[in-house]
Amino acid sequence: MIYKFLWVCLASLALSACQTASKIERQNTSSDLQKSSEEVDIDTVEADTEQLGFIDTVPPIDATAEEEEAIKTEPVIANSEPKVPEDIWERIREGYQLNLDIDRPRLSSQLRWFSSHPSYLDRVSKRGERYLYYIVDELEKAGIPTEIALLPIVESGFDPFGYSHGRASGPWQFIPSTGQMYGLDQTWWYDGRRDIIGSTQAAIAYLTRLHKMFDGDWLHALASYNSGEGTVLRAIRKNRKAGKPTDFWSLDLPRETRAYVPKLIALAKIIKNPEKYNYSTYFIPNKPYFDVVNIGGQLDLAQAAEMADVSIDEVYLLNPGFNQWATSPDGPHRLLMPVSKAKQFRTKLAEIPSKERVTWVRYTVKAGDNLLLVAKQHNTTVNVLQDVNKISSTMIRVGQELMIPVAGNKIESYTLSSHQRLLAKQSRAPNRNRIKINYTVNSGDSLWLISNKYGTNSKTLARWNNMGLADPLIPGKKLVVWLKPKQSANSTRSVMKKVVYTIRSGESLAVVANKFKVSINDIRDWNPKVGSKKYVQPGDKVTLLVNVVGG
Repeated sequence: MIYKFLWVCLASLALSACQTASKIERQNTSSDLQKSSEEVDIDTVEADTEQLGFIDTVPPIDATAEEEEAIKTEPVIANSEPKVPEDIWERIREGYQLNLDIDRPRLSSQLRWFSSHPSYLDRVSKRGERYLYYIVDELEKAGIPTEIALLPIVESGFDPFGYSHGRASGPWQFIPSTGQMYGLDQTWWYDGRRDIIGSTQAAIAYLTRLHKMFDGDWLHALASYNSGEGTVLRAIRKNRKAGKPTDFWSLDLPRETRAYVPKLIALAKIIKNPEKYNYSTYFIPNKPYFDVVNIGGQLDLAQAAEMADVSIDEVYLLNPGFNQWATSPDGPHRLLMPVSKAKQFRTKLAEIPSKERVTWVRYTVKAGDNLLLVAKQHNTTVNVLQDVNKISSTMIRVGQELMIPVAGNKIESYTLSSHQRLLAKQSRAPNRNRIKINYTVNSGDSLWLISNKYGTNSKTLARWNNMGLADPLIPGKKLVVWLKPKQSANSTRSVMKKVVYTIRSGESLAVVANKFKVSINDIRDWNPKVGSKKYVQPGDKVTLLVNVVGG
């Protein structure tokens, strides 16, 4: 009907133009009669297109009354830009690419767990609020399904400091070797596996390579991200040889991997249709949380927090790659800051001379000092002391002066530094009535030997000390062991109480054991430092677990 309307308009214009042309022609004829003695050059006459309009030879078409009415009521479609989602979850949904129309028992069990734990979903969403916008933005640039933005929930629960017994670290849980392969440095100062920008870029590069390796099969790529491409390739070859399907659901994979992909798909299904699973997503604005500030060199993190007017914890949570009280002297020389604070931080940073961005002390070497001891006393490394003081060897001499970078605030105030996180972890009892044993690693020790001695297992011991099972045990390292109280065989009921007892003059461990109805071996286990002595001395303190009900 629109086309017919256009034809009507064009025909009307044509008729009007013809009438105008006829009028002009008559005027010209009249003028020629008056100028009979003059010759007119027709080739020099130009048509007045503005006056003539557009001339068309298409015959007019009459529109019916019904068509004219339809033309009047035809809706006008305005060109408008697509609406930008206000919620990051909506943006994630728009970028879905995986097939979520799957019904498998393994998937159903994961759906049941997540949908019955909405508080967990809220908790990980709040943790991820700082990072999700950046992750989604980078995934879109790389053309990767935005369901992958949920992978850090499966990997680490969006805990940037997450560390597994398999030595995987950071939000994307890179093991040391894979991290190094993708340029994630791991030093005393800095661990790139926890760096938000570095680890996200590495994860995208790794996933892209896996996706290409498995001919565009994202489920195979995700399974390989968890257990390694070799494991998945072997499972595919095994099924192909046996004439079985080679899709992810048909492969014989490790138990963890068999649950890994269903976890991601379950999360994606819940985020796609939260109402179906009686869940309401935690609102996260679809806008940048942080800005990247170039700091140009090393900077004390407490000083950075003060300049930006944010908490020291916020600085660490946005920059979890930094292990110590300052950024790494070797870089990266950048800090992520909340968008609302970045301008203020840049302004104040520009006002501070580079020499004042880290606190320095002058130390005079004493007899018995060595470079390692001095470094430990000042919470730094031998390499840093060598670099700062232009020392090519570890030899130092009495009276020599060293310049040492130190924390500007009390070391305890850097609450999320590597050392403070370890102390906090070791101070948290797994449950009540456990007794804490401080154990110093000896030459030849292993996690298995220590855990066997105290009636636990290597995995639990590693978890208590925020370690991986393959982490090296260096002599002198401090570990904690949380012992279970032993229930008396003569008592059906026990209420264990922790008691710190001071040895009195004339007492031995046997006397103390008899007094509190415990064994000497238990006292030695509970107190390795005192228990290793041949004789105890008055004033020595021992920690005991005493059954206050059983006598």
